[in-house]
Amino acid sequence: MAPAASRTDSTLVIGLGRFGSAVAATLDRLGREVLAVESDPAIVRQWSGHIPLVEADATDVEALEQLGATEFGTAVVGVASSLEASVLIAGNLVDLETPQIWAKAISRAHGRILRRIGAHHVVYPEFDAGQRAAHLVSGRMLDYIEMEKGGFTIVKMRPPAELHGFTIGESRIRSRYGVTVFGLMSPGESFEYARADTLVSSDDVLVVGGDANLLERFANRA
Repeated sequence: MAPAASRTDSTLVIGLGRFGSAVAATLDRLGREVLAVESDPAIVRQWSGHIPLVEADATDVEALEQLGATEFGTAVVGVASSLEASVLIAGNLVDLETPQIWAKAISRAHGRILRRIGAHHVVYPEFDAGQRAAHLVSGRMLDYIEMEKGGFTIVKMRPPAELHGFTIGESRIRSRYGVTVFGLMSPGESFEYARADTLVSSDDVLVVGGDANLLERFANRA
């Protein structure tokens, strides 16, 4: 039975491990059209009634066709513990011409295979979480998001002491440090887009973007 879904705004999530279940549950909570696919009957029973789901073997392209996989604009392959299953599922989605395929990988080699067969986006949840934690515990950063390509990163951080009491324009942050302040959050205030006359205090939180190495140096200035 095919779900009532649109190719542009619906998501098929295959595999309800920790990663896949988090994706599916979050999309459902946000009101997005989502259908989860899981082959393990015990996991299906666990999630039944919580999110829209079907029990099926996504390594079988005919099973995907029968559940209406061609009607989804995005598919997320959360299966990663079995390399063979992950590759077969991603390959099936490529054959079905799914517009956007996101796939979880457990190693760089796994990720390269997924990309070669046609996955549009590869994510490394364990690696990314570890990398992000390393940046957070090693310096002044409060949050760290690295873009998929190009080395561009966005961080939330406390301002270095040399910025306290000066405006962004006076501090010449872009020319001196090579990074860009996008905005600022003061205690009890809403987010404010940065301007040249935005005054920075020690209690503020900056949202800054740029090259990861430059941001690391900027965040760890005394």
